[in-house]
Amino acid sequence: MKDSTVSARVETNVKIEAENILKKLGVPSSVVINSLYRQIIYHRGIPFSLTVPVEPKTIDSMSETEMDAKLSHSYAQSIAGEGRPMDEVFDDLERDLK
Repeated sequence: MKDSTVSARVETNVKIEAENILKKLGVPSSVVINSLYRQIIYHRGIPFSLTVPVEPKTIDSMSETEMDAKLSHSYAQSIAGEGRPMDEVFDDLERDLK
């Protein structure tokens, strides 16, 4: 029997975007929250990894030696035919942004 209430403050845009997706899926927010709580119990912790992603180095933060090594490696991959067509890479990037 569901007899407890969970209250949490979230950013408005996050709430709207998530609820729009859930609406399209036909899943109420309460079902998702209940499922998350059940997974926390089942896993005895948060059921997904909470880590800070490693940010790639920017050109400005690389030494000349690091930059030369990266360019040499990329050139060797290109000569060996290990690369992917630029259009394919950009298509993948755009797909990930949607």
